[in-house]
Amino acid sequence: MLKKTCLYELHIAAGGKMVDFGGWDMPLHYGSQLDEHHIVRQHVGMFDVSHMTVVDIAGEPGQPREYLERLLANDIAKCRTPGQAIYSCMLNADGGVIDDLIAYWISGDQYRLVVNAATRDKDILWLDAVAQDFDVTLAERPELAMIAVQGPEARERAAALLPADLGDASLALKPFHAAASDDAFVARTGYTGEDGFEIILPEAAATDFWSRAQDAGIAPCGLGARDTLRLEAGLNLYGSDMDESTHPFESNLAWTVALDGDRDFVGASALRETDLDQRKLVGLLLEDKGVLRDHQTVLAADGDTVGEITSGGYSPTLERSIALARVQSDVGQYAEVQVRKRRLAARVVAPPFVRRGKVMIEL
Repeated sequence: MLKKTCLYELHIAAGGKMVDFGGWDMPLHYGSQLDEHHIVRQHVGMFDVSHMTVVDIAGEPGQPREYLERLLANDIAKCRTPGQAIYSCMLNADGGVIDDLIAYWISGDQYRLVVNAATRDKDILWLDAVAQDFDVTLAERPELAMIAVQGPEARERAAALLPADLGDASLALKPFHAAASDDAFVARTGYTGEDGFEIILPEAAATDFWSRAQDAGIAPCGLGARDTLRLEAGLNLYGSDMDESTHPFESNLAWTVALDGDRDFVGASALRETDLDQRKLVGLLLEDKGVLRDHQTVLAADGDTVGEITSGGYSPTLERSIALARVQSDVGQYAEVQVRKRRLAARVVAPPFVRRGKVMIEL
């Protein structure tokens, strides 16, 4: 039986088309995925992301930070003020990506991780395994829900619905920082390429917030729009653009790896011994008519295979088909994609395609 978030009945009431997403019954859209995409790029929309896994970490003085120094490829020491966050990957011993996540320093020896829903079971096992060498406690928080409010109008519109003290604090947040009260946690993060908040609340408070937000004109949006938004923004999807068979450097995530110094995080030795320049993740802009899809073969002009599309689809903002593709590092500016019996011309570009409502590539 599929799991349901606390907002399930509200999705049904709003006409949500529900689908199986990693074992969760989640809304794909509420009528028009295209309209939902544009409303986030141009105004504000909200997403139920309560299927995400929240894990709080505490422990003896200094132990939680030492644990995260071992667990994460990025360096938790970059969090210099309470509420600050980093984006990172957890790697296996071979440098492959177990999952990507956001890690927050709450205060003192308290930290919070938000990891993906589809990888929840293996993530919890991995977190526990690495924790065996440290005096820390891990507490999964299934009683909490999570709502992402995204778009150029998101922060002001969401802040007005929060308690006054937290609303004021949230408006002062820098990107990748969070503010908290006894009953709410607000982070200036997201997965759409637009500004906004991800808000973690107890379930009862989340249903109330969602209803008030909808009454205030913030449009519910489904996972379909969330995917086209993140693809335009060049944001990786775990299981498509990266997994345990790929390392961060071939997933356009070198910026999330802190290899300087001698910090011995899991996977560090493998990365230091690996040729990190063989493959890379690039953007493709289709120049012929057609649609780019996952797993299509990418070819050089001479017909040699140089890679494969990891995520592909239609870009509502560009009105073109786009993709992320893992290719050989010496790929040129132009390539072709095998689409059934046709070879379609594509231009190789550096993602993102769209960020903060602005087209980032030359059309």
